[in-house]
Amino acid sequence: MRSASLQCTQSQGEFKLEDLKKLEPFIKNVLTYNKDFPFDVQPGPLRRILAPGEEENLEVEVEEEAAGVGSLESFPNRVPGTLLPRLPSEPGMSLLTIRIDKIGLKDAGQCIDPYITVSVKDLSGIDLNPVQDTPVATRKEDTYIHFSVDVEIQRHIERLPKGVAIFFELKHYKPKKRFTSTKCFAFMEMDEVKPGPIVIELYKKPTDFKRKKLQLLTKKPLYLHLHQTLHRD
Repeated sequence: MRSASLQCTQSQGEFKLEDLKKLEPFIKNVLTYNKDFPFDVQPGPLRRILAPGEEENLEVEVEEEAAGVGSLESFPNRVPGTLLPRLPSEPGMSLLTIRIDKIGLKDAGQCIDPYITVSVKDLSGIDLNPVQDTPVATRKEDTYIHFSVDVEIQRHIERLPKGVAIFFELKHYKPKKRFTSTKCFAFMEMDEVKPGPIVIELYKKPTDFKRKKLQLLTKKPLYLHLHQTLHRD
């Protein structure tokens, strides 16, 4: 507005330098915080979320940064805890609630701020529903990370096309590399949708949404423990 005002040859509403200076304290406050109001709201450290397949090339980037070549850009972390409410019921239609109980890992206690990203993908790996993140795990105990959280699948089961799978990606923060990484993943296909408990196998990253090159994470009996509830009207 200030630039347009200076370049305008006709008399119109001006945006004077004095007006511009009034913005200065507001701009400064955007980049600061006040511990006294009403509590300490100091921002947390920036974290980087990696796109699928990006992590394989990150080791080279980190080495270059250590050598002073280039820099590792940081992005604000998508805050875990983006679960959505259950859809309205419809006659003759079924809704699925998946309770994520716990996940078994040999190094469960070493995972920092673990959470699970839940997505519904077709055979091409395209999202059919909004992606949801669980809150950070409630506790870690022995070889298990406990979540105890319900995830509402955001489409009626009867409206999901053939070949769909529900993916569960365990993510955790790596402080030395300053990014949130996928630890492992699991998925459940539609023929496995039935009321009651279920355990599903864990696979090595990167997440293979097309389900063509799957490698088990471990031969040990460690799984993702779920409980399914079908709601029919």
